[in-house]
Amino acid sequence: MKLDNSIAAVVTGGASGLGRASAEALAQSGVKVAIFDVNEEGGRAVAEAIGGIFCKVDITSEDSVVAGYEAARAAHGQERILVHCAQISKGGKTVRYDKASGGYVRYSTEDYAFSAQGILIASYRLASLAALGMANADPLNDDGERGTIILTASAAAQDAQIGQVGYGSLKAGVNGLVLPMARDLMDLGIRVNSIMPGIFATPPMLAVKDRAPAIFEGLAASVPFPKRLGKPEEFGSLVLELARNSYFNGQNLRLDGAIRMPPK
Repeated sequence: MKLDNSIAAVVTGGASGLGRASAEALAQSGVKVAIFDVNEEGGRAVAEAIGGIFCKVDITSEDSVVAGYEAARAAHGQERILVHCAQISKGGKTVRYDKASGGYVRYSTEDYAFSAQGILIASYRLASLAALGMANADPLNDDGERGTIILTASAAAQDAQIGQVGYGSLKAGVNGLVLPMARDLMDLGIRVNSIMPGIFATPPMLAVKDRAPAIFEGLAASVPFPKRLGKPEEFGSLVLELARNSYFNGQNLRLDGAIRMPPK
């Protein structure tokens, strides 16, 4: 796919972190970018900085996502790129000892369902609605390509740690969406891939650096090479390659400096 100002993209979670880096990379390539986020102040600031638009969108709400797509398409036309970075989840062990009650408690079904809504179901919602719009658009090139969908999984999809039973299994589910969805959409010329980031220098991790520098340094040292956290712009760089390179399809790609996470 040739990236220029004839191409529109939607980036969820674009107000900060990996989403922001993706939005900035796409905009620098000339793409028209719509940012979906619940952080109105941050999202508007990024959109203004990159010459894009902001849509306040709750990824757990079908109506909110549909309205976001309608607003983005009215401004920029049909998106040909979706980069879905936003997610919501709750952590917890399957069963843990609770000092307050003096007994064992479990990671509740309600907490798991909350995480499923914020990770797996939201990923399907954003991807399938983007695909529906792309399906009705004209092909972009001789391959018949109509668009590309880039989902964000996690290294935890393959080696989740203690307390990540919800997060890890649901990010694995995001990876599981990729191949069947790519096959579903192959006749429409729509590609689907996922990125599994390792430990990146996003705002939550930078907060750890300020609060507990020794822990932060230990995390950086645990990466085989390079011995540091990933830079958000490195995630953005892979997003660009996945968008440009039409032979990337049906892939789950780790971007993690070769780290393999220990149990804790």
